[in-house]
Amino acid sequence: MKKILSLLLTGIFLVSCFSISAFADASSSNTRTVIGADLTEDQVASVYATFGIARGSVPELTMTNQKEREELEGLVDSSLIGTKSISCVYVSLPADGSGLNVTTSENITWCTSQMYISALATAGITDATVIVAAPFPVSGTAALSGVFWAYEDITGKQLDDTAKLAATQELTISGDLAQELGEMDATLIINDLKLMLNETQNMSDDELRSEIVEIAAQYNTSLTDAQITKLIQLCRSLEGLDDDALLQRVQQVQNTLKTINETQSKISSFTQAATKVVTSVKSFFDKIGSIIGYFG
Repeated sequence: MKKILSLLLTGIFLVSCFSISAFADASSSNTRTVIGADLTEDQVASVYATFGIARGSVPELTMTNQKEREELEGLVDSSLIGTKSISCVYVSLPADGSGLNVTTSENITWCTSQMYISALATAGITDATVIVAAPFPVSGTAALSGVFWAYEDITGKQLDDTAKLAATQELTISGDLAQELGEMDATLIINDLKLMLNETQNMSDDELRSEIVEIAAQYNTSLTDAQITKLIQLCRSLEGLDDDALLQRVQQVQNTLKTINETQSKISSFTQAATKVVTSVKSFFDKIGSIIGYFG
C-alpha cells in the first residue's frame, strides 16, 4: 500500500514540479512574490524552493501581520489570522489570458485552490498563476491579501475595495462550509448563488433562505441556520458589485472549478481501487504465511 501511494504522490509531485518550473520562466515585470515578515531566512529559502525560483529573480514584497489584520479583522476568526505573518504567495499575470491557475502547498491546511479561484474571481482577478505556500502548516486565509497586493503592484491598478472585502468574506465562509460539506460542494454552492445574483437582490431574506436550502439540496446536503445566515450576508455583500461583471467572471472560472473537481474524483477513485488491491494481496500472503507456519 505504501509503495502504491508513494508512486501516486510521486506522479503528482512530478506534475507539480513541471508546472512550477514553467512558472519560473515568467518575466519579472509581471511577477511578484509576497513573503511573510516573520519568517527566518531558512524558512524563506524553503518557500522559494516551493515556488521553484531563486530569491531575487523577481520583485519581492513583505507582508506584515498588521497589514493582514487591516484586511481581515472582523471577517476571519482571530485564531486563523494569528499574530505573525507566515503565508507566502507567488503571483504571475499571463499575457495570453489563460485563466486562473492556483496551486497550494501541503502546509496550506484550510484554504484550497478552488476556494482561492472562486474568491479571486469575485475580487476581479481572472487571469493569474498563483502558488500559495508556507514553511509549516497554516490556514492560508491571509494569503488572499498577498495576492491582491501583488496583483495591484504588477498592474498599477487598485482592485475595488468592496470586491476585495466580499472576496475575503467568501473565502472564510467557504472554509467554514468545507469543514462540514467538503471543499468542492462549499465552493459550488457559493458560485451558484453568485450566478443568480441579479435574482437574489430582489428577494427578501426569507426568500433567499429558501433558495439557499434548495441549492444545497441539489448537492445532497443540508445547511445549519448559522451557515445559511452567513450565505445570506455574503449575497448582500456581493450585491454591492457590478452584477454583469461579476457574472462574467464567475462563468469564466466555472470550467476550471469543474476540471479540478473531476481530477480530484479520479485520484480518489484510483486510491480506493489501489487500497482494495493491496488489501487483497496482503490477505492472500497472510494466508500463505499461516499455512507455512502450520507445517512448521
